[in-house]
Amino acid sequence: MLYAILCYNSEDVVGAWTKEEDDTVMARLATVQEKLAKQGRLGPVARLLPTTAATTLRKGGGEPIVIDGPFAETKEQFLGFYVIDCATLDDAIDVARDLSEANPGTGSYEIRPISIFRPGRTT
Repeated sequence: MLYAILCYNSEDVVGAWTKEEDDTVMARLATVQEKLAKQGRLGPVARLLPTTAATTLRKGGGEPIVIDGPFAETKEQFLGFYVIDCATLDDAIDVARDLSEANPGTGSYEIRPISIFRPGRTT
């Protein structure tokens, strides 16, 4: 089963890291990634640019409108994601736990099973 691990944290906190602090965190995360890659369980990984670089298309009752930034202000922002292949949800939770240990401070990791959408295909 493929799982997405969505990474949330305070963009202000992460954005305030020095280059050395950021490099240290990225090195610790790379250790987790390398372990998963060697096991053949690592899919795409992305670190998103800040929400100030985001654009949102919002559809209400009429025509969609395009606005700068994310839709809602929150204490934590969606900063990136991992796609991993795990036999069970418990295995995916273990990976999220490893990622959380590699990251300093607070934050959260949302774990969701992925359903592959292939229009017109039955398998």
